Amino acid sequence: QVQLVESGGGLVQPGGSLTVSCAVSGRTYTTNVVGWFRQAPGKEREFIASIRWSDSRTNYANSMKGRFTISQAHAKTAVLLQMNDLKPEDTAIYYCAASLSWESTQESLRNYTYWGQGTQVTVSS
Repeated sequence: QVQLVESGGGLVQPGGSLTVSCAVSGRTYTTNVVGWFRQAPGKEREFIASIRWSDSRTNYANSMKGRFTISQAHAKTAVLLQMNDLKPEDTAIYYCAASLSWESTQESLRNYTYWGQGTQVTVSS
């Protein structure tokens, strides 16, 4: 089993920045890719970005490039998502997930085996 726990969500004003974290533990040797997703009220869960364990290769949804940055921290025990210039439409529950596949360009949630509980990010004045 692989455990993932998100943290760092909260309330932020439009145009502000926020960094959420995903702590990864358990059988991490089986994890090849960790991705961030989000789900807004009434919307389907969507892919944001992913990072590959072995070489830190990243992949971003086209709509996220330039504002969101994914990275590893703490000797690959955590994955960060830095969010800049936040907008009200960024309001959602943000999830991290682990894939057992080596492929670095996985964007479908069906490819991810383990999921965290999510952390709420609210962008509002």
